[in-house]
Amino acid sequence: MKDDVKQMKSLALAYMGDAVYEVYIREHLLQHGQVKPQQLHKEAIKYVSGKAQANVVMQWLEIGYLSEEEQRVVARGRNAKSGSVPKNLSVQAYRYSTAFEALIGYHYLSKHQARLDELIEDAIKVTERSEA
Repeated sequence: MKDDVKQMKSLALAYMGDAVYEVYIREHLLQHGQVKPQQLHKEAIKYVSGKAQANVVMQWLEIGYLSEEEQRVVARGRNAKSGSVPKNLSVQAYRYSTAFEALIGYHYLSKHQARLDELIEDAIKVTERSEA
C-alpha cells in the first residue's frame, strides 16, 4: 500500500486528508468541552477552513518543519489542478490548503500514525495561536 500511496494523485490524497482532519478537529473540540452543534460547527471552521490550512502549511514550510518527502507531497498537492477555486479563497490559499490536506491524507493512508498525530497536534496549535 505504501508504494501505491506515493503513486496516488494529490487530489485523491487531499480528498482523504480533508475527511481525516475534519474528524480530528471534531474530536479535539468535543474533548475541550464544545458540545452545542452550532457552536461546534462555527469552531470547527476556524481549523478546517482553507485559509487556516494554508496558513499552517505555509508556516511549516517557512520554519523547515517538514521532511524532504513531506515537502515533495506538499509541492505535488499545491500544484494539483482542480476544476475550481472556492469564491471565498484566493488561488494561492486554495492551493496551499489542498497541499495541507494532501499531506494529511498521505500520512493517514501510509499508516504513519505517529507523524500524523504530530502534524495535526501542531496544526491545531498554529491555528489557535493565529486566532489569539
